[in-house]
Amino acid sequence: MARCYSDAVTKSQTLLTTRVLPATWLISDARNDAVLEKALDTLPRGSGFVFRHYHLPTPQRHARFKVLAHIARARGIPVALAGDPARARDWGADAVYGAPSQVAGAHGLIRVATVHSLRELGEAHRARADLVMLSPVFATRSHPGAKALGPMRARLIARHAQVPVVMLGGMNARRARAMAPHGWAAIDGLTPS
Repeated sequence: MARCYSDAVTKSQTLLTTRVLPATWLISDARNDAVLEKALDTLPRGSGFVFRHYHLPTPQRHARFKVLAHIARARGIPVALAGDPARARDWGADAVYGAPSQVAGAHGLIRVATVHSLRELGEAHRARADLVMLSPVFATRSHPGAKALGPMRARLIARHAQVPVVMLGGMNARRARAMAPHGWAAIDGLTPS
C-alpha cells in the first residue's frame, strides 16, 4: 500500500506538504489593475494572488504578470496564473487557476479549480484539484445579473468538498467570518479604494 501511495504523489502534492494553502486570495481584474501594487502590499501574509488579466494581449499580460509576481513573491505570496498550465509553468507561476478541465493537466503546480455547482465540484475532484474556488456566493460586479448561490447553497456544496474551499463572489472579511469557509477570495473586497 505504501508503494501505491508514494507512486501517486505528484510534485504539487509535495508542494502542499511543505506549504499551507492560502486562505485569502486577491483576484486580478481590469477594474482593479491600477491599484494592484498597493493591494499586494497590504495583503496579509499567507495570502495568495490569482492573476487573470484576460483583457490584455499576451505580451502585455506577461509583462504585467512579471511585475505583480515580483511584488507578490517579495512578500511570500504564491501566484496563480489563470488559464493554460503550460503557460503557468513557463511564466514561473506557483499555481494554475481555471475550470477543472484546465487544471487537470497541471502537473507540478498547485491546482486551483473554479466551481459553480456540485457537478463541477465532482469534476474538480476528478481533476485532482488542490483547492476549489466556489462562486458566485453573493451578487458580484464581475457577473452582473448572474444568479448567486447564496450562503446556504454555497455551504451545502462546500460540505461535499474533499479539498479546501475558498468562497468567491461578493465576498469580504465580514461575510467570510460569518460563513467560516477555509478561505475567501475577492476582487473588490481586497482592493484598497
